[in-house]
Amino acid sequence: MKAKSLVVLFFVVFTASFAQEKMSKADKYFYGYSYRAAIAEYKKELAVAPLKNSQLLNLADSYYKMGDFKNASKYYLDVNKRDTTISVHRYNKMLQSLAKTSNLDRVKTFLNSKRTSFSNELLENAQFNYELLQKPTGLNDLNIFSLSENSSQDDFAPAFYKDRLLFSSGRVQKNKKTYEPSGESYLDIYVSRIGSDGNILNSNPFSGIPENSFHEATPNYSEELGRLFYVLSNSENGQLLFDENGKNTLAIGMVNSNGKFDYLLKDLSTSFYYPFYDAQKERLYFAANFNDSYGGTDIYYVYANNGQIMSRPTNLGPRVNSPGNEIAPYVLNDNLYFSSDVFYGLGGMDIYKTNILVDGSFGIPVNLGEGLNSEADDFGFIIKDNGADGFFSYFSSNRKGGKGGDDLYGVKFNDTPGLKTFSLRGSVVNLKSRKGISKAQVRILGDDGSILKEVYANEDGEFSIEIPWHDHITLQATKGRYSIFSATYSDGEYEGIEKVDYNMGLAFIDDLLTDKEEKKVVKIQKFYFDRGKSNITLKIKTELDKVVDAVQRFPQLKLTIESHTNSKGSKRSNQQLSQRRSEAIKTYLTTNGLSSANIKAVGYGEEKLVNNCADGVYCLQFLHNQNERSYIVISNFDEL
Repeated sequence: MKAKSLVVLFFVVFTASFAQEKMSKADKYFYGYSYRAAIAEYKKELAVAPLKNSQLLNLADSYYKMGDFKNASKYYLDVNKRDTTISVHRYNKMLQSLAKTSNLDRVKTFLNSKRTSFSNELLENAQFNYELLQKPTGLNDLNIFSLSENSSQDDFAPAFYKDRLLFSSGRVQKNKKTYEPSGESYLDIYVSRIGSDGNILNSNPFSGIPENSFHEATPNYSEELGRLFYVLSNSENGQLLFDENGKNTLAIGMVNSNGKFDYLLKDLSTSFYYPFYDAQKERLYFAANFNDSYGGTDIYYVYANNGQIMSRPTNLGPRVNSPGNEIAPYVLNDNLYFSSDVFYGLGGMDIYKTNILVDGSFGIPVNLGEGLNSEADDFGFIIKDNGADGFFSYFSSNRKGGKGGDDLYGVKFNDTPGLKTFSLRGSVVNLKSRKGISKAQVRILGDDGSILKEVYANEDGEFSIEIPWHDHITLQATKGRYSIFSATYSDGEYEGIEKVDYNMGLAFIDDLLTDKEEKKVVKIQKFYFDRGKSNITLKIKTELDKVVDAVQRFPQLKLTIESHTNSKGSKRSNQQLSQRRSEAIKTYLTTNGLSSANIKAVGYGEEKLVNNCADGVYCLQFLHNQNERSYIVISNFDEL
């Protein structure tokens, strides 16, 4: 992995910064980025005495940097056996080394053994991309071409600049000093003309920024602002600036159309990388390694007014940032492209795409797949919509066959690359209280009824779920003692629901039932049949519709319709009348979609009076009315 151009080694750390800790000769080589020499010296020291865990990890890192993943994994595993506190960043390197040398099942086993140390988002991202990379992406036949202006030095970080292309390079220049870790020139920004075929011509040092003897790299030009953002070494009066530990870092600067320069993000102890300005949201994205990093280098943003910083940095969170390194953010059409060396990729650095959702959060990052990504490092992806001509894109890679360490490549797409996904966020709520339902189950089903994805809402009933795009889906939500929510969409009807909070309402069974005469019955208003009749009136229909709704929400319910009369008239006629009334209720329910197999109709006549108004007893009419009633009893309540 060419770490120099991938941000990890942009800055120089002098041995003075380690004065408080006695270092071996191997340590000095390691911290001076001389990995091959560090390996040789660590092996000599190891032959004399055991190395400390920190030194074994340095040795593993050295092998990792040199691309020797077999030996890297050997020493990572050795430390992991003895030191359970190995950082998630080192653990990511271990998993990536194993991915290069072992089968996928072994990587997954180690991942599961430390899953409590990782965020749920990372685990979900890994599972999603493992499944995704087993499917064809359609990118294998891409016409990816190496740009003719590549050199024998590192050329990387392309950026659109008006009708031209900017990029970073380590080419030797008289005005640039030698960068000790690489032995090459400090990085500079170049500009090229873009030919009709997408290739670049006439590359020359870019004159639109102040001349500097040290690093100037990873440019980003904002057409809306007419300003250029880039990173540069912290320096003053032609001399590098160092923090108290002897470290020199990279700042982010901005140049306007008149050549006026301003520092935007500057910290002598922290390096900033790969700025990108999103004019639509007025956000300046960048990569950095702050204390709240999820692993190595994370992606952040700040709000910027006319380019000037207006807020504290915000970490994009564990949906985007991982235990690895994330760099090179680029936004187009609410899609964030970036690169990551997280363990579940195809190579070292891979290019990913994630949807920027309506609430500002991010969907699952999707690996852009084999073809665009390789076994090497692929990063610095940019893309531009050229209308009817499709999308033109450039990126950097150190894949085999290049001229230098990192080379520039071009590719044309008919549409934006990457698997189209369906993302949904919302809440599962109680229909009566409108409060969220904790731990409700949310599913997406395919057109054959198979479960495509299943998640559980949080304590507040909130959920997020994402799957590869399907033309036909069914959304479901349920929880014990709650109804089932189900909605089916087809032929892209559900595109709009991604842009809003999607609420799924469930009825709680206890809200629909009540106790009557020591039985669980559907909660409805008491109704009366016309005297001596069994026809369903409009008022009765209104109440029975509530029963239909309840059973449709809880199709497992079994009903017993129990009708009662008062004591007026003969017992036989009253029993027959109550039976007709129960049958009439059953007929209405089945006519409106309920299954007759789950409904039993019983007429009790005057057999179960609720007061003393029996034959021969004088009672006022309202007392007789108390005995005239119909209940929809839940006959299988104890089984629910």
